[in-house]
Amino acid sequence: MSWIALVVSGVLETVWASALAESRTLTRPLPTAIFAVALVASMAGLGFALRTLPVGTAYAVWVGIGAVGTAVYGIVALEEPATAARLVCLGLIVAGVVGLKLAH
Repeated sequence: MSWIALVVSGVLETVWASALAESRTLTRPLPTAIFAVALVASMAGLGFALRTLPVGTAYAVWVGIGAVGTAVYGIVALEEPATAARLVCLGLIVAGVVGLKLAH
């Protein structure tokens, strides 16, 4: 159950990071509200996962999911460049997250 909560929390990290960008420095009400709710939910899920998972593993997986998800959102929705180097680096992050799961 902790791993499920951790993955959901990582996805929520993508939501709050993307909403923060869309809020234009917290000046737009709807993206700001989405940011706040997703941030609290993401932290709560991470906290739940930390009950049974090591903090180093859980935090690295949480950040990795959030970083890759946010980068993919930027590429898909915001038309940020999808260079080969950027995609390889994202793949390395995914490999690290999977490695941490397997090593646990």
